[in-house]
Amino acid sequence: MASVNSLASTLRQQLADALTAALPDAGTADPLLRRSDRADFQANGILALAKKLKGNPRELAAQVTAAVPAGGPVKEIEVSGPGFLNITLSDRAIIETLAARDADDEDRLGVPYNSAAGTTVIDYAQPNVAKEMHVGHLRSAVIGDAMAQILEFTGETVVRRHHIGDWGTQFGMLIQYLIEHPGELNHEGGEGDGEAAMSSLNRLYKASRALFDSDEEFKARSRDRVVALQAGDEETLAMWQRFVDESKIYFYSVFNKLDMEIRDADIVGESGYNDMLAETCRLLEESGVAVRSEGALCVFFDDVKGTDGEPVPLIVQKSNGGFGYAATDLSAIRDRVQNLKASTLLYVVDARQALHFKMVFETARRAGWLNEDVQAVHLAFGTVLGKDGKPFKTREGETVRLADLLDEAIDRASAVVREKAQDLTEEEIAERAAQVGIGAVKYADLSTSAARDYKFDLDQMVSLNGDTSVYIQYAHARSCSIKRKAGELKPQPHPELELAPAERALGLHLDQFGEVVAEVAAAYEPHRLAAYLYQLSSLFTTFYDQCPVLKSDVPQDVAENRLFLSDLTAGTLRQGMELLGIRTPERL
Repeated sequence: MASVNSLASTLRQQLADALTAALPDAGTADPLLRRSDRADFQANGILALAKKLKGNPRELAAQVTAAVPAGGPVKEIEVSGPGFLNITLSDRAIIETLAARDADDEDRLGVPYNSAAGTTVIDYAQPNVAKEMHVGHLRSAVIGDAMAQILEFTGETVVRRHHIGDWGTQFGMLIQYLIEHPGELNHEGGEGDGEAAMSSLNRLYKASRALFDSDEEFKARSRDRVVALQAGDEETLAMWQRFVDESKIYFYSVFNKLDMEIRDADIVGESGYNDMLAETCRLLEESGVAVRSEGALCVFFDDVKGTDGEPVPLIVQKSNGGFGYAATDLSAIRDRVQNLKASTLLYVVDARQALHFKMVFETARRAGWLNEDVQAVHLAFGTVLGKDGKPFKTREGETVRLADLLDEAIDRASAVVREKAQDLTEEEIAERAAQVGIGAVKYADLSTSAARDYKFDLDQMVSLNGDTSVYIQYAHARSCSIKRKAGELKPQPHPELELAPAERALGLHLDQFGEVVAEVAAAYEPHRLAAYLYQLSSLFTTFYDQCPVLKSDVPQDVAENRLFLSDLTAGTLRQGMELLGIRTPERL
């Protein structure tokens, strides 16, 4: 695999060399390229440089222009305004660069690996044992899965961690009830039936909660069972494991519907760090990072105060000896840094947990577990809202079950696919409906900046018009259709041809793919990749309308070149959507 420099990076280097040649006293200067309406790029920075050198900016711009070598990617440079450079690239350079991308491995398209890649442990998709997944679990799963795939594509070693809620006092109640009612966890569904497993868990949870609230003796036995669980009692642990196993059947069924792979080895819940909790507390106390306050082990911060002006601490260990979430999270950091050798810890967690993670990360820094070589990042996400702009609820005011939401998305998509389908079988329509429906849900989430809330509107999500995954999937399918109909005509780049405006615009945008992926990986902003793919689809639609490929009056070399651009567009859409976890069927 050979990486391919984008035209922008090549041009940036040429301009930097030209600046050095024309203005040797200027030192290293960045030409500050940006897209321009008047040309392909505009180079800024001459004004600041002229001020530094006490020279005329237009004269300096002319000197730089003269120093740019002929015969390269630049077709024309024009000095405009007070000293800007408007730069137009040659058609030949565009096609030759795209041909190099096309000649690379199909999945990489010439995109280079990050030379500074390290190891990222990404914490996402964190459901709770014995509880249904709801719409609130959607964003962590979708954003986390996309970032894991994007980071891996850039060369990062990614370790996935699903920090499920599998420990706590509620398990005393559940286990005690199951011991006293041993048949309650059996379900009628077949092996691997997630809905049946969760139905059984829900039934048991409601029954145990009702008994816990009404029977003081059962409540006392449940609390004793918590102690037995924490002490490692074999019978209690075996019962606890049954809850975990049944819940995993359900989790996997939902993640499978989301078209996400969740491996058992990646699930390390709260219980996975139990053996580290006491040592974490000891290390924090001995180092002075944490102190005892009213019997609890606490970490204080100058900038974290309550409404009364008093400091609000991070409680690592409660006054009764119990461990809080902070102890588990700090132990997880120790494990991920010391044992997994992470250089980055990425947490895809609700924005409402921002203060908690701020305090946990600062505590870990004080303890030396986070340092210049290891960073921790909270990729915070907003709330899923209903059409009314309020948190998404059912008509009865209950939280929306994630499985129900996904099923409805597939049903809506089925109607769209069936309307467009011409020669698809019923089986193919069902398959496409799942790809379109799940893709619509994922894309609506990923096309919005993670930090923002967004409205969940299925009608808009499955629309063929506007910024939707269906629009992108349809552009991909249309390109595949052109190739199927091309017969013996093969995609073939022709750098010698003059490009039409729609061909140039499409080609220049195709060339940006690698830079966009690198920027998305560095900033943890998958919405920028979604925006790139939507714009690519829009440019392809214009190209499709204005630049016919298979008409009889189109010369063969032009048809081959256009088929080449169409085919490369399909490959780029396919790879980009795959990084977002979305399928791109070849026929819709």
